[in-house]
Amino acid sequence: MRFAFVSRVLFMSALILGASLFAGAFSADAQQRRVARLPAGGATTPTIGWVQFCQDNPRDCAFRSDQVREVSLTPQAFAELVRLNIRVNREIEQVTDLEHFGVEEFWTYPVNGKGDCEDIVIEKKRRLVALGWPREALLITVVREANGNGHAVLTVRTDRGDYILDNQVDEVKLWAETGYSFIKRQSQVAANAWVSLNGGNAGPA
Repeated sequence: MRFAFVSRVLFMSALILGASLFAGAFSADAQQRRVARLPAGGATTPTIGWVQFCQDNPRDCAFRSDQVREVSLTPQAFAELVRLNIRVNREIEQVTDLEHFGVEEFWTYPVNGKGDCEDIVIEKKRRLVALGWPREALLITVVREANGNGHAVLTVRTDRGDYILDNQVDEVKLWAETGYSFIKRQSQVAANAWVSLNGGNAGPA
């Protein structure tokens, strides 16, 4: 019963937050940034953590596509992104790999309901794919925080710009509103191909 109540609260919170964010994102003064896409550079190497994840989960890394796809960001789709971002952020206890596995870096699905930023990103992508979102539009992305720390987020490519799902905030933002410097992300046509983002350098939110 308690879980059902919490689920209803999360659902209603996501609808309210999603509606307000969606309205703000497409107001008259936001028309320029609403189609802001983060341009990709040339091919680069995947992160070491992703290489290790693929060794452990080869079927999850075999995806290839012959097309570049993006999502039509309807109000319903945006609300689903917000709802999922909130749910996963609440469900997964955030712990470091050192605390969880005794090593500095280990990418995996959240084990026993615990994980760090990259584990949470992988889980969000898995759940969105299960809901029917195209893999080509869901890209694991490496960024750098203002303090210099590395971080992982999920980029969702849409017809209204590149939006970011982040374990540190419940709000789903355009990439340029996050304040992160964008380093690299998955290619849209192959899970194991990564592209440079040339720093991205979104600047302050």
